[in-house]
Amino acid sequence: MPGLKGPSDYSQEPPRHPSLKINAKQPFNAEPPRSALIASYVTPVDFFYKRNHGPIPVVDDIERYSVLIRGLIDNPRELFMRDIKMLPKYNVTATLQCAGNRRTAMSKVKTVKGVGWDVSAIGNGVWGGAKLADVLELVGISKLTSTTKSGGKHVEFVSIDKCKEENGGPYKASIPLSRATNPDADVVIAYEMNGEPLNRDHGYPLRVVVPGVIGARSVKWLDCINIIAEESQGFFMQKDYKMFPPSVNWDNIDWSTSRPQMDFPVQSAICSLEDVTAIKPGKVKVSGYAASGGGRGIDRVDVSVDGGKTWVEASRYQKPGAKYISDDMNSDKWAWVLFDVTVDAPQSTEIVVKAVDSAANIQPENVQEIWNLRGILNTSWHRVQVRVGHSNMDNEASFAGLESDCGVSKMFRTR
Repeated sequence: MPGLKGPSDYSQEPPRHPSLKINAKQPFNAEPPRSALIASYVTPVDFFYKRNHGPIPVVDDIERYSVLIRGLIDNPRELFMRDIKMLPKYNVTATLQCAGNRRTAMSKVKTVKGVGWDVSAIGNGVWGGAKLADVLELVGISKLTSTTKSGGKHVEFVSIDKCKEENGGPYKASIPLSRATNPDADVVIAYEMNGEPLNRDHGYPLRVVVPGVIGARSVKWLDCINIIAEESQGFFMQKDYKMFPPSVNWDNIDWSTSRPQMDFPVQSAICSLEDVTAIKPGKVKVSGYAASGGGRGIDRVDVSVDGGKTWVEASRYQKPGAKYISDDMNSDKWAWVLFDVTVDAPQSTEIVVKAVDSAANIQPENVQEIWNLRGILNTSWHRVQVRVGHSNMDNEASFAGLESDCGVSKMFRTR
């Protein structure tokens, strides 16, 4: 398209922060260190996870760049950046999370297909732009519309990038029209991230942000917006990012039996400790994040220092100095909470975290219960091991008896 192009190779990739853990080089997929992830409520752009399916698009003429809105509507329209920026601007604080977050741990149960991720394929940003509900009004679709006069029920976002899964075509995904036209859903056509113009990795010049939904639906590098009768038939809607039971494998899978995943379930992870951490006996601070999809808040974060036998409640917070109450109008309903608690760790043990959201949804205890062949939505209790009074040199030998004491399977160990 004029002004924006999707390269066919990786010769024009943008620079990235050197501390990122690279999980795949081409296409580039990377996450920040755990400690960097929770250093602030709003995730710095450099430390926001990078999830890509092809080479990063390049803008060669921003004045010529436009987005075409078309499909089952009476008035198709081409919108330029100036048209988008003339609409009321909103800043929406929202957490985006890759559906494959924590996939590496799931793969230790049984190998899954997909990019391996630790716990940092998640981030919290302030997304500035126009609400999609306002944009759609420019083509005659009123707010709170679920079906257009021509039968449109879904809004498809099409990128300019080139994906091998689409046989060199663009990434695409859709959401229901009822969600797109609801101002309270806060779906944004964003041109800013954390108060600055989007950078290339995160969708410059325009992207959609769909709060409370897996990151796969927040399409970057917008090319066009299609009003369609059925869900997008793109690969990432129909043959990926769907949840299946553990009994389904690559020989018996029927993709049509499961709907595309939208809201992400309640999730939490410890970020102040690695999978295995050597510490001195005494007090240890346990910090991390908790989040739930669909605008649900976090009612409680529980931490255990004995593998889940007993629990203490952690403190939850969003903005510094402000008390967090889930579902309160002063809280950011689309955003994560950070948590911390100081506990006693007199001996080597397993530390566990689990969260409860405002709908009383809880995380499953074991990853085996939710294993699926694509390794998505690993929301099982997050477990880390602390080894007290030992150096890193002798951790492996001295920790051998801990597995039986805490009921820890070898699948959770890091060698």
